[in-house]
Amino acid sequence: MIRVMVVDDQELIRRGLAMVLGTAEDITLVAEAGDGAEALDLARRIALDVVVMDIRMPRVDGIAAIRGLQQLSRPPKALALTTFDLDDYAVQAIRAGASGFLLKDAPGEDLLAAIRDVHADRAVLAPATTRRLLARLTAPGWPPAEADTALDGLTARERDVFLGIVRGEGNVEIAERLFISESTVKAHVRQILSKLRLRDRIHVVIYAYERGIVVPGRD
Repeated sequence: MIRVMVVDDQELIRRGLAMVLGTAEDITLVAEAGDGAEALDLARRIALDVVVMDIRMPRVDGIAAIRGLQQLSRPPKALALTTFDLDDYAVQAIRAGASGFLLKDAPGEDLLAAIRDVHADRAVLAPATTRRLLARLTAPGWPPAEADTALDGLTARERDVFLGIVRGEGNVEIAERLFISESTVKAHVRQILSKLRLRDRIHVVIYAYERGIVVPGRD
């Protein structure tokens, strides 16, 4: 059973999330918190597997709380929730240690799947939500491109896979587009993470957009 805590300063949202979690036989809601400070206090006293964390909250916000969770002896996985207007907060949450993020309007089944994924040490990079989020990351006003030669160490095929990850494509989609097997895609992903010294697919996305490796109109 996956033990989950929901953290949001709006009780109505917490109730809605609780209802969604209640539909899953393998997930149980063991705690709720109204801000990051309360969440950290509970996390020190209760065994947790996953924390579903809102980003913007009073007192201690979600980013600070996620960072605080990483200091625990047995830190739970963190799944950050964001809205269209808080994309920069989502990126900061990933940097702070979150295993993924979802938009608040994501369907309930996506939330349940995301909880299962982060619990299984898989970063959450759902294509449907990621593509919409990345469209905003590349909008005017995003930090200017920096010179970067890190991709020089990737093979041509690894670059193709790299761009697929950035677009939010899954392994199957990348395999079909490049006419290679899914296992080959997985091998390329492992090489990309190793060569760029990145933790997971989400960090590949952040890495690419922060450095201007991929910008609107250029693949």
